[in-house]
Amino acid sequence: MSSTQESPLAHLIALAKDTVPPMHPAGRPFVIGAAVATLVLRRIWRPLGVVGAVLTAWCAWFFREPARTTPTREGLAVAAADGAVAHVESAVPPAELGFGETPMIRISTFLTIFDVHVQRVPVSGKIDKVVYRPGKFLSADLDKASEDNERNSVAIRSQDGTRVAVVQIAGLVARRIVCEVAEGDTVTTGATYGLIRFGSRVDLYVPADSKVLVEPGQRTIGGETPLAELPRGKRDR
Repeated sequence: MSSTQESPLAHLIALAKDTVPPMHPAGRPFVIGAAVATLVLRRIWRPLGVVGAVLTAWCAWFFREPARTTPTREGLAVAAADGAVAHVESAVPPAELGFGETPMIRISTFLTIFDVHVQRVPVSGKIDKVVYRPGKFLSADLDKASEDNERNSVAIRSQDGTRVAVVQIAGLVARRIVCEVAEGDTVTTGATYGLIRFGSRVDLYVPADSKVLVEPGQRTIGGETPLAELPRGKRDR
């Protein structure tokens, strides 16, 4: 066999790397804990070890962070999360972000435990504000979850000056919101910026004169699916 020809083992490893998505760092403590518990259970009773191994593999799968291909067309706000569009409605953004009382379009995406749970930046630009607010843990598919549940709100000013907001909302089971951006950071559309552990909802607020590109019930892919076409902002000013 030629030395330049890839061996079957090397090909299999490369294929596995391309197929199995990497894990978000926030999931490592959970996976390590599950793996340790699996070893303990296996010493107690082998079948319990099998159950533990399955749960460990599921935990690693839950925290997956797959690569995504983000649209490059200007003026698009892409999905911040994988899931199903639950609501498209007019609503005032969270008061803590300082957007005022003018309603914007709110596109709510509901995530089940089977969806990818990392969140993606919806538009390129600069982080204006990041505010965490404790709250309740109502079912994330309820309308009042946007107002009452624990949440982390992020305001982003796009490169042409248009402001949008993306809000991570804890759900019935979720008990930990992870946000990895801070005020003043420069972000790129499609980049991972956070995670909600175990069931949740993500709201995207865009200007009222934006053109919505999705319908309730439609499935979204975080970092890929265009949710709205934003107004031209400062480009026309």
